[in-house]
Amino acid sequence: MAQWTSAVGASQLARLLRSQDSRDTVTPAGRRVPAYRGLADGVRLLVLEGRVPVAARLPAERELAAALSVSRTTVAAAYEALRAEGFLESRRGSGSWTAVPAGNPLPTRGLEPLPPEAVGSMIDLGCAALPAPEPWLTRSVQGAMESLPLYAHTHGDYPAGLPALRQALADRYTARGIPTMPEQIMVTTGAMGAVAAICRLLTRPGERVAVDSPSYANILQLMRDAGARLVPVALADRLAGWDIPAWRQVMRDAAPRMAYVVADFHNPTGTLATEDQRRRLVDAARAAGTVLVADETMAELRLDDVELPRSVCAFDPAGSSVITVGSVSKAFWAGMRIGWVRAAPDIIRSLVAARAFADLGSPVIEQLAIVSLLEGDGWEQAVEIRRAQARENRDAIVAAVRRHLPDWEFSVPPGGLTLWARTGGLSGSRIAEAGERLGVRVPSGPRFGVDGAFEGFVRLPFTVNGAVAEEAASRLAVAAHHVATGTAAGEVEVPQSFVA
Repeated sequence: MAQWTSAVGASQLARLLRSQDSRDTVTPAGRRVPAYRGLADGVRLLVLEGRVPVAARLPAERELAAALSVSRTTVAAAYEALRAEGFLESRRGSGSWTAVPAGNPLPTRGLEPLPPEAVGSMIDLGCAALPAPEPWLTRSVQGAMESLPLYAHTHGDYPAGLPALRQALADRYTARGIPTMPEQIMVTTGAMGAVAAICRLLTRPGERVAVDSPSYANILQLMRDAGARLVPVALADRLAGWDIPAWRQVMRDAAPRMAYVVADFHNPTGTLATEDQRRRLVDAARAAGTVLVADETMAELRLDDVELPRSVCAFDPAGSSVITVGSVSKAFWAGMRIGWVRAAPDIIRSLVAARAFADLGSPVIEQLAIVSLLEGDGWEQAVEIRRAQARENRDAIVAAVRRHLPDWEFSVPPGGLTLWARTGGLSGSRIAEAGERLGVRVPSGPRFGVDGAFEGFVRLPFTVNGAVAEEAASRLAVAAHHVATGTAAGEVEVPQSFVA
């Protein structure tokens, strides 16, 4: 059962169902699907795709029948079919709400990176991270070693971060038109460390936190482990960005203390929120008293010639309603565990004070390495290498999936590191399970949702190219075939020639 019950109005559900009108309404044998069955299948698909949250209260039969211009008998039969399949629960006098069958294979935890010794036996599409851009990694570390003697004479604990890095990060925001002081910056151990610190400061176990649906798997699990009651807010369909009316409703009805969003090349969908959506979401959060945590980890990974909107924090420059999280892990290298928080000075002071009971500070040498990159043109050149790698890999994986899995649906994102693919009506969890036995590792959709949503999706990162991308798609096609036919997938070994 979901951790918070939302409500889907009759007109909203009718609109979502009509968006599926292009789907087949006849069976392979040519028989027309009964109206109630088509309605039940439509609601079930909306739940599995996360467009209607689990535990969402559905409209009364009479209301939905009027909105769809069908008989109440049709709606009643559809609801009964959904109850029989485990996708609807009802209680007399309380209404009906969406559910997920108890036996569904619905993994929710993130997918940990493979250990280095396993690389030769598996094509790993589980982790959206690329190798370090050289020679810039080596040069940044050399620059750090040159600066280290000055800091080696200190205790080495900088809970707010090295002053030089705080200043450099503040200067970058200021150059983007968002005046920022070093006092508004805290350096963290990656974006995960930043979000963990914010959660500890702002929320208590049992408190509601609104999240994009889908959203980044590891952040969702971090919040679950902290005891948050996650409130999913579905993205608009495809790459259309946020559903602002849905966000307003959740902030009004659920009154979440905090909301976590990814505006820039969203992980996993690649969505880029528009400037108007950013402004309206900040306004809604301010009106509701919700603190908006905007993760900019992917912001620099623009792969196509698209105009980048202003940062979410540009609409709250003081940082009182918007807390911004950044990181070098995607734009530079995941092994460089440096992130940051930008917020109002009083929030930063509270975060720094609480850090004494967490990790005390981030590694000095790694902070110095980033300072070295930011002082010259190294950062821009390194990021451009990363963009070129990601663009080439994206185009390769898109072409390979289109060749081997033509019934999979996706929109090619203009940036980021991930492709969000609908798996042709098959279970993403079962495809992932079969794929791992066939030598390709991919995370299934439910890892990125709340309470089992997105069963019909997988996430494909832009981390392989050439023959590796082709082989990965080929193995996924075999896995999908095994799932579709109910046959078992045997174990195979990935040839060494396919390992990057």
